[in-house]
Amino acid sequence: MSEASAQRAPERLVIASRQSRLAMWQAEHVQALLRELYPACEVSILGMTTEGDRVLDRALNEIGGKGLFVKELEVALLEDRADLAVHSLKDVPMEVGEPFELAAIMAREDPRDALVSSRWESLEAMPAGARVGTSSLRRAAQIRRRFPALEVLPLRGNVNTRLARLDEGRYDAIVLAAAGLKRLGLAARIRAIVPPSLCLPAAGQGALAIETRAGRPELRRWLAALDDARTAVEVHAERTVSRLLGGSCRVPLAAWCTATAAGGLKLVARVAAEDGSAMVEAIAESPGADRAQAERIGTEAARSLLGQGAAQWLGSS
Repeated sequence: MSEASAQRAPERLVIASRQSRLAMWQAEHVQALLRELYPACEVSILGMTTEGDRVLDRALNEIGGKGLFVKELEVALLEDRADLAVHSLKDVPMEVGEPFELAAIMAREDPRDALVSSRWESLEAMPAGARVGTSSLRRAAQIRRRFPALEVLPLRGNVNTRLARLDEGRYDAIVLAAAGLKRLGLAARIRAIVPPSLCLPAAGQGALAIETRAGRPELRRWLAALDDARTAVEVHAERTVSRLLGGSCRVPLAAWCTATAAGGLKLVARVAAEDGSAMVEAIAESPGADRAQAERIGTEAARSLLGQGAAQWLGSS
């Protein structure tokens, strides 16, 4: 490709997306940003239903993990039916293998978890035996650890399906990502933000990732304006510890990296027994906030967790 053609603005871009309401919001958000950047470009969305969307009667860790939300979209990239795919970063496997790459990590929404309930204002206020629904092994393990008297039950489906099941009375409360509720205009349903001290977020939670086929430098250049450097560094630390521990939805692992007042990074990571009977935590900090520092503290946290016995809960990963 000539230098002149490499600098040319795109004429047409196709975004692959799951067809859930939240996934389509995310794709439409990226579509709007690209149209603003490239007014003459035709930007369309290819909606797809993935295996993770089709199988709702079993937990994700029983049917192959969160990568099931990604695979069909990657096929569309391989077959040139789409140029890019938009994912919730927490659904993207820790190893993005060839011939794919993450071309941009967008600015993160609130990464914390949210409690939704019409009856109870917090997990602490819920009585023994109250039913809490969640789709996440990570959330379930941490809630069981902190609140062993609560009954934590599985809950699959998109955001609206989960809310409907709560409203039908199947659960006393549900816990899900605050980011999804806020993006869908459902922030009013949030009864309380769950403090990270009680339930630490998943690696990458709240961030959007744009995946492309590797070997398309012009596409990476076109998407560069959507990349948020701070978010990219923070989630790299989180994904490093998760990757080194075999992180997936089969592992009750949590990791959250934030910027410090001094301009560095602070990473907190946890691994818990699925039944909540035990949990270990690691904290790692760096004076700087670049990718190398993120890699270092992610590695340090992973080693600390392993040194505290986390391997006993990672065997099924």
